[in-house]
Amino acid sequence: MFKKILVATDGSAASSHAAALAVNLARVHGAQLTALYVADPYPYLGIGEVNPLGYEAYAAAAQQTAAKAHAEVQALATTGGAAVPLEALLVEDVAAASGIVESAKQLGADLIVLGSHGRSGIARLMLGSVAARVVAESAIPVLVSR
Repeated sequence: MFKKILVATDGSAASSHAAALAVNLARVHGAQLTALYVADPYPYLGIGEVNPLGYEAYAAAAQQTAAKAHAEVQALATTGGAAVPLEALLVEDVAAASGIVESAKQLGADLIVLGSHGRSGIARLMLGSVAARVVAESAIPVLVSR
C-alpha cells in the first residue's frame, strides 16, 4: 500500500517513537523510508548587526542534531528485521510544518509519520503544534504518534 514513507525526526522521544513506527511500516509494506530533519530559520531579531558567527554556530548545531537524529533512524532501519532502504534529508531555513509537507510533495511520499509531544490547552496555543499544522496542510495521509 505505501511505497514511500517520510518520517519527520528531531531527536526527541516523540520522534523516536514515530521513527520506530515508520520503520515497521516500511518493513511491512516494502517501502522506501526518508528520515527528514527540518532546521527552523535562524532566529534573528533584526536588532543591531547580524553576527555571522551566531548563524554559523546555529547552522552547525542544527546539522549536528540532524546527524544524530538520522543515525538513530538508521539504527532502527538496520536492526530487528530486514534492512529498510533509508534516505536522510536535512531541510534548512523553513518552518517545520511547511518543510515536512513540501518535502513529502517533492519526494512523492504517500505517508507522513511524525511524533507529537501531546501538549494541550494553553501550552498548545502558545507554542503551536507542528503535527496539527502538518495534518491540516498535507494532501496525503499523516500518522501522528504520541
